[in-house]
Amino acid sequence: MALSPLVELNDGYLIPQIGLGTWPLNDREVADAVVSAVEAGYRHIDTAVKYGNEAGVGEGIRASGLNREEFFVTTKLDGEFQGEDRAVAGLEGSLKRLNMEYVDLLLIHWPLPRRGDFISTWKTFERLQAQGKARSIGVSNFKPSHLEQLMWASDVVPAVNQIQLNPSVTRSADCAYHEHHGIVTESYSPLGTGFGLLSAPVLNRIAGKHGKTEGQVVLRWHVQQGLVAIPKSADPRRMKENIDVFDFVLDDEDLAAINTLDEGPEAGVNSDVQGH
Repeated sequence: MALSPLVELNDGYLIPQIGLGTWPLNDREVADAVVSAVEAGYRHIDTAVKYGNEAGVGEGIRASGLNREEFFVTTKLDGEFQGEDRAVAGLEGSLKRLNMEYVDLLLIHWPLPRRGDFISTWKTFERLQAQGKARSIGVSNFKPSHLEQLMWASDVVPAVNQIQLNPSVTRSADCAYHEHHGIVTESYSPLGTGFGLLSAPVLNRIAGKHGKTEGQVVLRWHVQQGLVAIPKSADPRRMKENIDVFDFVLDDEDLAAINTLDEGPEAGVNSDVQGH
């Protein structure tokens, strides 16, 4: 069983570097997946209101036999819950479905800048954090331009920005901005979408060199950059594979070769116009 290293957040809490992504699993599927993930060594579970599986995540955690305190649980509030009163009700609903008193990390799922509500939502998150209902607070899919607006209006810097990030969409400028401001970058879709990325010949060559799979090479690429990654899987064998990335190191040649896969930020989601 491999346990993930921990990354320190700017508020002092620790987040496991590899977590379990749960979209689009339903409640039944995710409960079983969480139990299998715990057996493989995962302690970090990522969900969201929009995924519709928070109840199953809570059920799986309780069925694992471990105490709640041993887990790092993230949930996200989407646009339905942006704004002061709606954010409070949104988190209360999440906690009820999870059957928990707090989440370890609460994220604004999308900035939705045209609505102009994310700053008031963030200020509500600050109060929810002070009340102990969310230990850490952060954002998802925020660009540096969105973060600039948020931090101009608030003294609380997000602990995390969870963004679409993998070797084909590296978002290096975003990562540099996060590092400068003490924000941990968390990668969703860390293995790409579909099988396009993992079929790249350069990854096949590096995988053979290290006796690992292409997916393990990509996750190791995340780890060596200090990123947190949340690959999704309901397959116990694949879960074990995804967290077994701490016994080898990519050298400079490997990293340079992987970086040639970057297609630029335009290949990924554009949260100025996308989101829910």
